[in-house]
Amino acid sequence: MTLSAELFFSFRSPYSYLAIGRYRALTKMFDVEIALRPVYPLAIRQPDFFERNHPNWLAYTFRDMMRVAQFHGIPFALPQPDPIVQDFATRKIAEDQPQIYRLTRMGQAAARRGKGLAFADEVARLIWGGTPGWNEDEHLAGAATRAGLDLSELAHEAETDAAALDAELAANQQALEAAGHWGVPTLVFGGEPFFGQDRIEMVLWRMNEQGLTER
Repeated sequence: MTLSAELFFSFRSPYSYLAIGRYRALTKMFDVEIALRPVYPLAIRQPDFFERNHPNWLAYTFRDMMRVAQFHGIPFALPQPDPIVQDFATRKIAEDQPQIYRLTRMGQAAARRGKGLAFADEVARLIWGGTPGWNEDEHLAGAATRAGLDLSELAHEAETDAAALDAELAANQQALEAAGHWGVPTLVFGGEPFFGQDRIEMVLWRMNEQGLTER
């Protein structure tokens, strides 16, 4: 019996990147399907989040995400450019965001086609894996192709069907909160949320309880 789960994911989240490749690998090793449900990052949903957080939060997060990458042998570098336009001195989020809306809508368009997990993994490798200018269509087209998709098709849909895609993205966020969490990456299996890149072994344990089999 094929098991199914949902992965709530943000393109701006380094921990989402550190998790998605390993979750994608699970779908190749085991008889399980993981549907991607993208959400907008906290910087969009709660623009004052970084301004009101503890002063140590950002520095600790940078330290931690780098050592997690080193521990798992995952290529990691700060994005060039950042998917979110933010003043790191003040932590203020800019109103004009040329990257994240288009990118997240394309992620949802890929999810419509049942290839969201692959697309998000390939794009996240560009963003967080050290590719300068990852946002250029040349790079994104390659990521889309590796995921079995066509970038021009996704980009056109992101532009012409933005309102419907945004409604689906809002529904993803509502579903995440209904499942019992609010952040990413969160995998929901059997109605149970598993938050963070460090819960993958626990997810596998729970799936084994439900009869997970190798492919």
